[in-house]
Amino acid sequence: MYAPTSTNSPRSGPTSGESGDGLKDFDGAGDILRAWGNGLRPDPDLTVSEWADRHRMLSGRASAEPGRYRTGRTPYMREIMDRLSPGDPTQRIVFMKAAQVGATEAGNNWIGFAIHQAPGPMLAVQPTVELAKRNSRQRIDPLIDESPELRERVKPARSRDAGNTMLSKEFAGGILIMTGANSAVGLRSTPARYIFLDEVDAYPASADEEGDPVTLAEARSLTFAHRRKVFLVSTPTIRGLSRIEREYEASDQRRFFVPCPHCGAMQWLKFDRLRWQKGRPETAEYICEGCDQPIAEHHKTAMLEGGEWRATATAADPTTVGYHLSALYSPIGWLSWERIVRAWDAAQGSIDAIKAFRNTILGETWVETGEAPDWQRLQGLKEDWTPGTVPAGGLFLTAGADVQKDRIEVDIWAWGRGLQSWLVDHVVIEGGPGDPGSWQRLSSLLGRTWLHACGTPMTIARLAIDTGYETAAVYAWARQTGFGQVAPVKGLEGFNRSSPVTGPTYVDATVAGKRLRRGARLWTVATSTFKAETYRFLRQDRPTREEITAGALVPAGTVHLPDWVDSEWLKQLTAEQLVTVKTRRGFAKLEWQKLRERNEALDCRVYARAAAWIAGADRWPEARWQELERQLVVTGEGKTGDAPPTQPSRPSARRRTVRSSYMG
Repeated sequence: MYAPTSTNSPRSGPTSGESGDGLKDFDGAGDILRAWGNGLRPDPDLTVSEWADRHRMLSGRASAEPGRYRTGRTPYMREIMDRLSPGDPTQRIVFMKAAQVGATEAGNNWIGFAIHQAPGPMLAVQPTVELAKRNSRQRIDPLIDESPELRERVKPARSRDAGNTMLSKEFAGGILIMTGANSAVGLRSTPARYIFLDEVDAYPASADEEGDPVTLAEARSLTFAHRRKVFLVSTPTIRGLSRIEREYEASDQRRFFVPCPHCGAMQWLKFDRLRWQKGRPETAEYICEGCDQPIAEHHKTAMLEGGEWRATATAADPTTVGYHLSALYSPIGWLSWERIVRAWDAAQGSIDAIKAFRNTILGETWVETGEAPDWQRLQGLKEDWTPGTVPAGGLFLTAGADVQKDRIEVDIWAWGRGLQSWLVDHVVIEGGPGDPGSWQRLSSLLGRTWLHACGTPMTIARLAIDTGYETAAVYAWARQTGFGQVAPVKGLEGFNRSSPVTGPTYVDATVAGKRLRRGARLWTVATSTFKAETYRFLRQDRPTREEITAGALVPAGTVHLPDWVDSEWLKQLTAEQLVTVKTRRGFAKLEWQKLRERNEALDCRVYARAAAWIAGADRWPEARWQELERQLVVTGEGKTGDAPPTQPSRPSARRRTVRSSYMG
C-alpha cells in the first residue's frame, strides 16, 4: 500500500485560510453574511455637522482651504447646522451674518447630508437664475464630486438623462432643484421638504410680478408640516427693507457669547469695543466688558471653542430660531481684526463705503435717513454759468422725461467724473401724450445740441421716459424713435444698490393700432436708491468758491444747480422724504411720502440718473472717462468761446457717432 500525497485529500493538514475541516468556502459565506448584516443596519444617526466632519471634502475649485471639512474651524456654525438635522424640531433657521463667515458652506453641508442621510425634495434659491447656475458649477458639482457617498447616489449626467442637469440633481428618494428668486416658475416648480434661501436681501421685490420670492418658495414646504426645514441666510442691507433683519427680529435673536481669556466673562463681540492706536491698525485689540482688559486676537481660537449661542429675545414663532454673527468672529487666518480696522479707516469720508462696511463686515443693516434737503438752502448753492450750456466738468448728457396729462416735462443733466452732475436745461412740452405734436417735439429734443464749455455741441446720450402714465403711447413713441437713445422705464419702490436698474425686458406694445408681441424694451428702476442718493449728494458739504479757487476738491456726486432755476423747481426736487411706517404685522417699513403735491423735478432727476446707469457710467473704467475728455477736446478745437446758437442744429454725423459709441 502507499500513502496518498494529493493535497486535495481531506486528511491533509489545513492550509492558510482553511479550517481543519477544509471549510474555506464557509468563511467566504461569513463575509457575505456580515456584509449583508451591515447593509441592513440603519445609517448612523448623524447631525449635519457630524456628517460634514465625516464625509465632506472641500475642493480646491471652491474653497481657499481644500481638504476635509472641519466644523471646529468655525465652531459657531455647529449649532446652526445641527438645527437643520431631522431630529431637531426647529422648522425655520434664520442667519443674519457678515460676508465670508462660512454660511454658504454650511448650507452646502446640509444639501450633502440630505442627499446621503435624509433624502427628500429640496429647493435651493439664489437671487437670480444666473447665480444659481454659477453656484451649481462652483459649489454643488464639487460637493458631489469630492464625496464618494454623494457620487454614488446622484445620477450621472448623461445627454439623454435629465436626472442630472445644471439646475437639477436627482438622487434616490429625492431631488435638488436650484433656481433664482427672479423666476416664479422655478419657485413653484415642485413641493419641497427642504428649502435653502441664500442671500435673501438680494432677492427682487417680486418674482415675475407674482409676489414675494420668499413667500412663494416657503409655500412649497407647507405640505410637509412639522417635517419641513427652511434655512434663510443673508448679509443684511437697509433697515426697514431688509428681509433677513425682519426675520431675525421675529426670532429669538441669538448671539454667540465667548469667554474672556482673562476673567472668563461671557460676551458677544461688538465693533465699538475694538480699540487701536490711530494710524496703526496692527495694534487692534478687543476690550473685555467684564474686566476691561485688552484681548489679543491670538486668543480668538480658544474663545470660539468655548463659545455658545444664547437667545436674547422671545420668538414670535417657537419653531423659528435666529442667529446673528459679525466678521469679528472670523477664524484666525480669515478676516483679521487688523484688516477690519483698515477697512473701517479706508471707508471714512464715503457714505457708500461705510454702508458696505456695516452690511458686509458687521452684518448689520444701514439706516437710510432720506431726509429731504431744505429747498431754501439750495437757493444759496446755485451757480452762475451761461444758460443752456454745459460746464467744463460735464462729459455726457442724459435726460429724464415725466409724462403728465397735459404736458411732458424733461430735465437734461450733464454728468462728469465721480457722478458730479449739472442741470443743463428744463423743458416743458405742452399738449400731453394725447397730442401727436407733443411726441414730435420730444423727438426733436433728441436732436438738439447744447454747447459745451470747450465749444463742442453735445446731444442727449440717453433719455429715460416714465411708462407709468399712458403706457401704450410711450411704448409706441419709443419704438418709433429707436431704443438706442430712448429707454422706457418703470419705477418700483425699493432699494437695490448693486443693480438699481434691471433689464431690459421685452414687453408687448401697440403701434398704429396693431399689437406687437415683445415690441418694446422696458427697464425697471429701484427709485428709492436714486432718490436717497440724490438727497445725500445735495446734503453733503462742499467747498466755497474761494476754497475751490485755492485748489480744494469738489466732493464726488456734487449736484450743481444753475442760477436760473426757480423756487418751484427746487420745491419739486425736495418734495419727498423717507419715513418709517409700521406694517400690519408690526414690522418697520421704509416708505417715500410726499411733502408737496408736485414732484416732477425729483422724478425727472431719478430717470436721468437711471439713464446714466443704463449708459454704463457707474461701471466705466478710467480709460473711458479719458476718452470722453479727449473727444470733447478734439471736436471742440477752435470753438472755445463760441456763443451757443439760438436755434441749435442737428449735430454732425461724426459727433452723433461719438455719442452712440461711448454711451452704449
